[in-house]
This record gives sequence, C-alpha cells and structure tokens, in this order.
Amino acid sequence: MFAALGRFVTRFRWYVIAAWVLVAVVVGASAPALESTQDNSEFLPDHYESIQALQLQEDKFSDAFSPGAILVIERKDGEELTAGDQAKAAEIGQALAPTLGEKTFQRLVITQDETGAPNLSEDGSVLFGIVPLADGASGYDPKAFDDAEDMREEIKDLNEGTDLEIRTTGAVPQGLDSQESSESTLLIVGVATVVLIVGLLALIFRSVLICLLPIVVVALVSTIATGAIAWANDIFDLKADSSVQQILIVVLYGVGTDYILFFLFRHRERMRQGAAVRDSVVHSLDRAGEAIASAGGAVIVAFMALILSSLSIFRAIGPALAIAVFVTLIAALTLVPAIVSLLGKALFWPSKSWQKEPKHGTFIKLGRLVGQRPGLTALASGGAMTVLALFALSFNPSFDFNSSLPEGVESTEAMTTFQENFSAGAAEPVPVLVDAEGADVTPEELEAFKTALGEAKGVDQVAGPLPSEDGTAYQYYLTLHDDPVSDKAQDNVEGPIRDAAHDAAPEGTEAFVGGTPGIFADMSKAMARDYKVVFPVAAGVIMLILALLLRSLVAPWFLMAAVGLGFAATLGTTVIAFQHIGGESGLIFMLPIYIYLFVTALGTDYNILMIARLREEAREGRDPHDAAAQAVTHAGPTIAAAGVILAGTFASLMLGGNTLIVSMGFALAVGILIVSFVMSMFFTPALTSLLGHAAWWPGHADVAKEPGKSHPDGVDLTK
Repeated sequence: MFAALGRFVTRFRWYVIAAWVLVAVVVGASAPALESTQDNSEFLPDHYESIQALQLQEDKFSDAFSPGAILVIERKDGEELTAGDQAKAAEIGQALAPTLGEKTFQRLVITQDETGAPNLSEDGSVLFGIVPLADGASGYDPKAFDDAEDMREEIKDLNEGTDLEIRTTGAVPQGLDSQESSESTLLIVGVATVVLIVGLLALIFRSVLICLLPIVVVALVSTIATGAIAWANDIFDLKADSSVQQILIVVLYGVGTDYILFFLFRHRERMRQGAAVRDSVVHSLDRAGEAIASAGGAVIVAFMALILSSLSIFRAIGPALAIAVFVTLIAALTLVPAIVSLLGKALFWPSKSWQKEPKHGTFIKLGRLVGQRPGLTALASGGAMTVLALFALSFNPSFDFNSSLPEGVESTEAMTTFQENFSAGAAEPVPVLVDAEGADVTPEELEAFKTALGEAKGVDQVAGPLPSEDGTAYQYYLTLHDDPVSDKAQDNVEGPIRDAAHDAAPEGTEAFVGGTPGIFADMSKAMARDYKVVFPVAAGVIMLILALLLRSLVAPWFLMAAVGLGFAATLGTTVIAFQHIGGESGLIFMLPIYIYLFVTALGTDYNILMIARLREEAREGRDPHDAAAQAVTHAGPTIAAAGVILAGTFASLMLGGNTLIVSMGFALAVGILIVSFVMSMFFTPALTSLLGHAAWWPGHADVAKEPGKSHPDGVDLTK
C-alpha cells in the first residue's frame, strides 16, 4: 500500500505539491478566525450545581448585579486619600461616558458599600469602585475586551492632571490582559520553536533545505488545519480555551518535524546503500509509512477520546489537535515525499557526510548494551521510571488561576493592591440562589437561611436576600474570606458552604451555590470522572491499533504498560520540580490531561517506530537480542533527534511567563525526553528482547520472510 503511494507521489510530485498549495490558499481565504473563550462556566454540562445557579440567576434575575471590572484608586504619592480625592474619584466614576462599552458595562460605578460609606481601606490609602456588567453581557467575548481597553483610555483621560492613580482589574480587564499576554506568548513560542527546529536540523543534517523543509510544510499544514478547526468549532459549537493556539503551534511543528524525520532517516539510510532518489523515496515510504500512519493514528485516537470528556474545553481541544495531526500525517505521507523526490540529492546540500554510514557511533554502543544485557537494561530503565512515578502520588491539583495571570500588567498589579487592602472575597461575591417555585417561604425562613450561610466556614459577610420579580426565587451574595479563585475558596464552597446552603434551605426550596469557586469545584468533579472514562477508552483503542500493526496480542500490553509508566514518571518529575523543590502548593488541575495528550499519545509514536524497526530486523532472520541491537542502532538516531526537537518545542512554552504555561512546558519537555530516551530507546527494546518470540504471539510477525536472508548491514552487534 505505502509502496504504491510512494510510486504515485513520485510520479505526480508537481501535482501533489500544487494541490497542497491550492488547498492552503482556499482554506486560508475562506475559513473563519479561530477564537477561544476564557469563560470557565462554558466548559461544564448543565447538571452541575454552579451551572444550575447561573441558569436560575439568568432566568429570574436578568438585572442582577454582576461585577465586570474593579477600579483600584490610590494617590500617586501613596499617602492617605483626602475627602477631595474621594470626591474626585466619585466624579470620575460618574463622568464615564454613557456610551462607554454599552454592550458590556453599565454606566454605574459603585464606590460605596450598602450603608453609603466609601469602599475605603482601613488605612484610608486605597479606594475601590465596581463597574457592573450590562444585562446579558458575558464579559468574555472579544467585544468585552475591546470595551475594557476603551474604558482604560477613558479613565486615563478623565484622570489627567489629578493626584490619583486609577487602575482596572476584575474579570474583564484580567481577560483582556491574559489575551494580550497569550498573543505575545504565542509569538515568543512560535519564534523559539522555529529557531530551535532549524538549529537542531542544521546540527543533524548540515543541510540548508532540510532545515527549511519543516517550516514550509508546517506553514501549509497550519493554514489548512487552523481553518478546518475553526470550521469544526463553528459547526459543532465547540469551546476552546485561550491556550489552544499556543499548543497548536507546538503540536504542528513538533509532530510535523517528527514525521518528517521518521521518513528522512530512512531515506538517507537507503540513499547510502546506493539507491536512486525515486527508488529510495518509494522504499522509505514503504518501510516508514506504516509506522508513521500507525503512530499518527494512535495520536489521533488519543486526542479524539477527549470527546468523551464532560468538560467542553477538552471536547474542543481533542478534536482540534486530532484535526491538526491528521492533516500533518497526510502531509508527511504525500507532500514531504513529493518535495524530497523533486529535490533529489540537492536536499542534502551542502553536506556530503550523509553518504557515509557511521561505523562506531554512540547508537552502535547503545545497541550492543541493549542486545547483550537486556535484563539489566530493562531493570535499570524501568526502575528509574518507577522511582519517579512514585512521586506522582503526591500530585496536588490546583484551581488557583491567579498563578496563571501575566505578571507586570495592570490588572495583576491592581488585584494585588486590592487583596492587600480589602477582604479577598470582595473582588467577586459568590451568588447563592434559592429556587422557591411552588413553595411558601416566610421572611423568618429566609433570615434563618442567611444566618446559616454566614456561619459557614470561609464566609465573611452575606448580603440579601434579593427576591425575583415573580417572587419564586431569592438571591444572596457571599463575601468570602479567601480569594474566590483560590483553592481554599473552592474547598470551602465545595464543602461547608454548600452543605450549609443545602441543609438550611427552607422547606420546599432548593439552594444552589455558584460563582467562580463553585464552577471550579464542579470542574474538579468532572475531571475525576474524565480520568475514569477517557484514559481507559483511549488506551483500549490504541492497544487495538498496536495489535493490528504488530499482529500480536502480547506486545500491545507491555507497550501500553511502558507508556503508562512514562506518564506517571513524567507527572512525578514535575511534582518533584515544582511542589517539592519549587515550593508550589499544587499544580494546575489540567496538567495530567495535557501529559496524557502529549506524553502518552506522542510517546506511543516512538514506541511504534522502535517496535516496527525491531520487527523488521527480526524478519531479516536475526535472533531477538541481535534484532534489538540493530533496532536501537538504526531507529535510535531517529528517535533521539525527534525526541530532542519535540522536547525543545514543548520547552519553549516555558517562555510563557506564568506558572500554568511554565509547568506545562516543563512537564511535556521532560516527558518526551523520558519516553524517547528511557522508554523507547532502552525499556521497550530490552523487554521485547527478553520476551523473544513470545512477544509476537499469536501472529509471530517476527518470523523471517525468507529464512537465512542476511541483513544488508551485515554485522552482528551483540558480539
């Protein structure tokens, strides 16, 4: 099949290249823009309590107060605010243009508490005001961020010539700053990724054209994949979070370069044996095509398994990355061979060293080690991963998104000042909704409910109740002791606050605790459910792919066990680095899913490449030990090069500047190094060598097609 594809591609190479360019132009011109959301409530199904609270609030309290932005007001000299300063601040609030962000913000700016006293810090140095959201505004759409930027300009003009410093923070300004930070991070990650790939390819191949090949291919693939993802999001109403574009760039360059390397190393190997360019392309696609297709299929399946997630963030990112990998896979099997066939030997210019097979390289020595001492190799590599995996047990998931906010921007600095001077929970009161449809509730019962809420752990103050227009629902607002986006607030809402609300709800009514900490508490439950569903399904389908590729029922089990060990070792290493050494209280809750996405899925790529080469060597008539040695010798350089490049692209995420992106970049980079250099290079071939012929039961795909046939490279590396 792949040989036939190779013959077609080399014969019609100009048409293949032209077709890719044409499709990229058409998709780039007609596809919608790829947009993301930062509204965490959009990620949860309707049956969770926080979403039920939000729906009841929207149905019964369409004009309910919802803070969109917070103005933090100080004197420029840091001294106590005078009565004149406070009056000026109130005047500025009232002077904000009535049309300012009319679709996002109300004109009203509240600078007093319920008694009419100013929202002033104890030392009198900081005043805050609240800008509510307009009716029906989410605060997370592009229009909201434009309005927040306009509001900052308006405040700057109104404040000119005064002694005051007014900064904006809260949900919408923080979303604006996060978006701008993500855009700059996207640029940094993109540039770093390209520079890294070009530099490493230059060291490996010393060829100008090979350095440019991934850039050209990924540019075409990226245009097509991004357009296809945007179409899919529109058609199926998928919600992607703001990190998807950063991850997409890394995946496209990392996976694309991997598959290009899988093909190029086989092509160079065949060219060294004296084959003509076209024959070499056909042969290389025949030998590497099955491994590339199987590896890509396993990755796509792993990503698509996320459609089973209860969180729409993962239901969106899974298909998005699956689409990207699918387009990359098709390009690796068609566009890349067509370009290589067209360029001929000029592909390697100006290097001439590609023509010589290294005789005593590092991978020959590693091959000897694996072939001669498979038991020791398996024990050492497996033992090292097991030790690291033990630390995964102390992983503490965190929902504190403050750590992921960009540093040095206006909203972050203003929020820091706010939290230093006011109750942390004042930034975002938590709504509690009571559904009293069909119930006769007395004022005494409502007051008793309020008292019970106020006595719950983590609650500083309770406001309300506010009745709905039809009198069938009531709304309270809780001011928490802790920052609403902190882990402590989430724990209190999930436990004592919800318990108090449910227990004290008047007879015949139902109480719902919502807000940001309620959303995070429900996301935690959803993640626990996803771990039990998504991981096993993905593992089962990947095992099926491996069984079909290897014609074996034994090999898929130990290959998936190896990948699982690599996953745990990666999480354990990240826990060591950030929790035990870095002193972080926890790591972002999404980290295990992202490790699964990239380390488990892409780690299977390297396992497939190594086991496919090992099977090929066995079919040449080699015994299991010699086959393992030769597989490491010939597939090792490919896996090492691909692993270093992919790990480097993930490491570029550490330039993102916030804890979320830094920890993710570290985990994925370390994970790829573990699965490529420890698992695929040592553990898998050593274990396969130990199992011998039994590893291929019942198909015995290792049986030589032509008994007695010698390998073209000849030498037995186990001696």
